[in-house]
Order: sequence, then C-alpha cells, then structure tokens
Amino acid sequence: MDKVITVKNLKKSFGENHVLKGIDLELSKGDNLAILGRSGIGKSVLTKCIIRLIEADSGMVSVLGKDMYQLDDDNLDEMRRRMGYLFQGGALYDSMSVRKNLEFPVRRTQVSRKKGELKDKVEEVLQNVGLIDAIDEMPADLSGGMKKRVALARTLILEPEVILYDEPTTGLDPVTSGEISDLIVRLNEQYHTSSIIITHDMKCARITADKIFLLHNGRLLYGDTFENLSKNKDELIKQYFV
Repeated sequence: MDKVITVKNLKKSFGENHVLKGIDLELSKGDNLAILGRSGIGKSVLTKCIIRLIEADSGMVSVLGKDMYQLDDDNLDEMRRRMGYLFQGGALYDSMSVRKNLEFPVRRTQVSRKKGELKDKVEEVLQNVGLIDAIDEMPADLSGGMKKRVALARTLILEPEVILYDEPTTGLDPVTSGEISDLIVRLNEQYHTSSIIITHDMKCARITADKIFLLHNGRLLYGDTFENLSKNKDELIKQYFV
C-alpha cells in the first residue's frame, strides 16, 4: 500500500530530557494507527514533530511523498493544508461562533470558494458531525463533546488527506468518548483519510485503530492489532488491558 507518512530515526530532546530516541513509523493510505503512552511521555511531541509545529533534532519525516524538513515556508504551509491536526483541547476561537470557527481556516488558507459554496460546506461538515443545530452557538455554550465535534468539523472542512488526532477523547465521559471514537472511524471512511491517533484511552484505540503502538522510553513498541495485544503477556502492555 502507498505510504502517506514515513518516520525514520526521529529524535527530539529538551535539554537533558531525551523525549524521542529514534522513532520509526509508517502509515499506509487508508490506515488508522493509535499510539498509546502515559501522560507526558512524548506522544504529542511526536505528532507535532511530524507536522513541524516542533522541530525535531534529527531524523526524517516524509508526508505524502514530501520530506517535511526540506520544505520552505510556503511549501510547508501548502503541505499542512493537506493535513489535519485535531488539538487536544479543540483550540476553538472563543470569540467566534461555530460557523465562524469553520469559515476561518478556509478564508485564511485562501481556498477559493464562493460565499454560497462556503456556507454549504460549513453546513455539510456540521451535519456530518451531528451539530448542524449548533451552527450559530458560541464555544462557551457547548459541552466538551460538542467542542470536540466542532473541532473535528473544522479539521475536515479543508478535506485533508491525513489527520493527526491528539487525545480526541480526553476529558469526556465514557459514553461521549465512545461516540467520538465511532465518529472518527465513520468520518475517516467517508472522507478517505489516513490517521494517527494519540491517546491513553484503550477503548478509543480499540475502536479507531487498525494497529496500536506503545510509546515507551522514547521508542515505539509492539505495532499490532488490539486482539493480538490483548493476549500479550508483557507487563508493559498488560497494564493497558486492566
């Protein structure tokens, strides 16, 4: 299968804290990978190095056939338009309505759309995440689960080929967490995206991922299906199945 992301020997330190010690990872077209790990272990650092929100110290990251660390600013911005990044907290603009939050990335990236087309696109993605009735609400009036759905809709509006999810179920109750996980799967199938899902939620990983990795001591381990990992006797992985 075509590789949409390839990471080789990626390293990142902050002073004496060696967070990533040589990460190797491949994401194939149409696949969803989950990366588990304790809080503060470097999961978000990894995805931010992939999209170059954080600069890696060394290693190689190829996304959609382009070496991310060889791109100039203009080409990097163009590549990021082909990628979606769902921030852990949603990162909605508090001063903007749901509608304006979704319109903003389209206007900022200067994607050519007539006013009517943009209106239709906003309504389409909100319909797909089940929030069309909240189109003129403000973020402060939304529940945690609703904010996650709006953030996901805002990610989808630019029709990315790859999406990086940073803790998509953090702070949600178990029922809402399951709904968001199911929604990720459905929307990835509908929009034909490939995804990396950063999580500490095994239920989310089970629902969303074709393959699961564990980030431990700066390296990725296992890389197997949920079913196979559930039978693994290694203490490192058993703790996630308690």
